[in-house]
Amino acid sequence: MPLDFTFSLANLVAAAGWMALALSPLRPRLAQIVATRAVPGLLAAIYTGLIVLFWHESSGGFGSLDQLAALFSHRGLLLAGWVHYLAFDLFVGAWQVREAERSNVPHLAVLPSLLLTFMFGPIGLLAFLGLSAWMRRHSAPPVQGDIPCRSS
Repeated sequence: MPLDFTFSLANLVAAAGWMALALSPLRPRLAQIVATRAVPGLLAAIYTGLIVLFWHESSGGFGSLDQLAALFSHRGLLLAGWVHYLAFDLFVGAWQVREAERSNVPHLAVLPSLLLTFMFGPIGLLAFLGLSAWMRRHSAPPVQGDIPCRSS
C-alpha cells in the first residue's frame, strides 16, 4: 500500500472514531466499541505493518534528539509515528468520554477537551483533567456523615 494512501486511510479511520465519540450520547456502547477497540485496533495493525516493513531501514533511534530525527526522516517510520498518535489520542478520547459519563460530566462540556485531544493530544488530556477536577469540586454533593473541615 503506498504511504500517501495509507496516511489518508489512517486519517479517515481515526476521524470515524472521533465522530463516534462526538456522537456518543446517541449510542454510547457502540461509540466505545468503535473508539476503544475497532478503530485503535485497526490503527495498531497499520502501525505494526509499518514497523515491520520499515524499522530495519532507519539508522535512527530513541537515544537522542538527533537519533529521533534520523528515525523519523524515513517516510514510512514518520507515518508509523503519526498512526501511533492517531491510535493513542483516540484511545485517550474514549477514556475521557467514559470517565465523563461515570462522573456525570455533561457531554457538551467534554467536547472541547475531545477536540483538543484530537488536535494536540496531551493538551486535551490536561484540559479534561482540569474540567473533571473542577466538576468534582463544584458539583459533587456532600457525602452523608461528612463533617466539613474548617481551617484556622
